[in-house]
Amino acid sequence: MSRQTFTLPDLGEGLTEAQLIRWLVGPGEPVAVDAPVAEVETAKATVEVPSPFAGTVAELHGAEGATIAVGEPLISIDSGPAEPATAAYREEERAGSGNVLIGYGTRERQGRRRRRVSRPAPAAAPGERPRVVSPVVRKLAKDKGIDLTALRGTGPDGLITRADIERAAAPTPGGTGGTDQRTGLGIAERIPLRGLRAAIAATLSRSRREIPEATTWVDVDATPLVRLRSELGERPGLLALVARFVVAGLGRYPVLNSTVDTESGEILVFDGVHLGIATQAGHGLVVPVVRDAHRRTARDLDAEIRRVTAAAREGSAAVLTPGSFTLNNYGAFGVDGSAAIINHPEAAILGMGRIVERPWVVDGEVRPRHVTQLSLVFDHRVCDGGTAAGFLRFVADAIESPSSALADL
Repeated sequence: MSRQTFTLPDLGEGLTEAQLIRWLVGPGEPVAVDAPVAEVETAKATVEVPSPFAGTVAELHGAEGATIAVGEPLISIDSGPAEPATAAYREEERAGSGNVLIGYGTRERQGRRRRRVSRPAPAAAPGERPRVVSPVVRKLAKDKGIDLTALRGTGPDGLITRADIERAAAPTPGGTGGTDQRTGLGIAERIPLRGLRAAIAATLSRSRREIPEATTWVDVDATPLVRLRSELGERPGLLALVARFVVAGLGRYPVLNSTVDTESGEILVFDGVHLGIATQAGHGLVVPVVRDAHRRTARDLDAEIRRVTAAAREGSAAVLTPGSFTLNNYGAFGVDGSAAIINHPEAAILGMGRIVERPWVVDGEVRPRHVTQLSLVFDHRVCDGGTAAGFLRFVADAIESPSSALADL
């Protein structure tokens, strides 16, 4: 029997470390080639790490919640046949109760699922050994101080699973979060600032610390844009049309499509636009990027915006590539305006509020119109207010006369 140690691989995009969210296997369990062994969170996404080796798990290098650097040992695997206890635990996995230890245990390699209805068994009688097969479940119970003989297993034939241990160890309502020393209030929850949330905090803090930003905004009559959108049918959407105007505006005011190189003391103006789309995903704010947006039509932009935002919400890091300018549709949250934070190291971010009917003066008469607010936050080092206002007014004029603007683009 030989032992092979798998180190944390390079997860791409220059990421150097990842936080170990949870193990999907435990010591003594069998593992196949390409089977996921751990779930980790990088600064961009949560991913499952597959094993390049087959055999039996010998050692897990790191506790859940720990940060592991790329190249450091992740898991050691012994080749050779599985031990009897391992085979028995594999049967527990395949029972499909949904309460097994490892996350992929109820999922066959072809993606099929099997269900089995199980009922809690009586607690072990005095002198009777508790129904536990997995050594990892035993270790988890020991670490949490849980008496296995007092538990009623919910797995097949009363088997005690990880879920049973976690339920037994869960704190009661009004748990022990401690007391805040400054206010004297109890702490209801402690949220670790790590992984993607830590990356977001670091980027935004650096942006506010390094960039002397300024904000300018304007209310826009979007009625013609809404009308054009209706005439065009389902595609392209409003966001794609605005994105097309933004790209055109950056062509007129290219200094906003730049970054400041503090080491060389230069403003680097980009030749082309990688357009970021601020997106709220389940795990936090992310900015998937439409690459080469300057080469795309409104319909191309629409398709690519839908693709990259959907991928980002599903946790894909492949679309979270570096951008040159960001568009933020915070109107999707039902708000009118926002002084956004620039996505460092970019030079500007354009936000768009919700489109709502408001009274608006047209040809000397007050009429109901579809109105939105645009706000531009820009790095004052790259330009002054006149340039920023010129760009913002260009986009606003295009929204108010979209047919003629598209004809000219």
